[in-house]
Amino acid sequence: MKRVSLRSKDFNNLVAEYSYGISKKDTVEIIDDSIILVNKKPCFFYYEKKLVPTLQNLQEKDLLKKIVVDMGAVRFLVGGADLMRPGIKEIDASLKEGDFVLVVDINNKKPLMVGLALFDAEEMQALTSGKVVKNIHYVGDAIWKFI
Repeated sequence: MKRVSLRSKDFNNLVAEYSYGISKKDTVEIIDDSIILVNKKPCFFYYEKKLVPTLQNLQEKDLLKKIVVDMGAVRFLVGGADLMRPGIKEIDASLKEGDFVLVVDINNKKPLMVGLALFDAEEMQALTSGKVVKNIHYVGDAIWKFI
């Protein structure tokens, strides 16, 4: 595993779109050009050359639009399945196709997965079946277990 340190200024430039600032005291490293650690905690990862917040990071900071799912969908999502329309209870109205989205459960509002929206919110609302969010990071995957 190759670790490279980053200056806080370089990190802040990388994550400018997320309004995620750090201080000069924080330690920032990139692991194998794919996972960014802040103080040894995975905070971001690269997906198709785009920076995406990790679930660990999203437990503390509100950085992505959200979709809320019923409890019946939870076991499938944490197993790595894509999100299907029937399990959805709420959709952030500003969600656009291609946006990264956080999926949380309806009871606990705990982060379950980060995905890539396959439709705009309006289109998603109109659907009654089918895949609507591609699962790219979920509870229990390699990034989650990196801790």
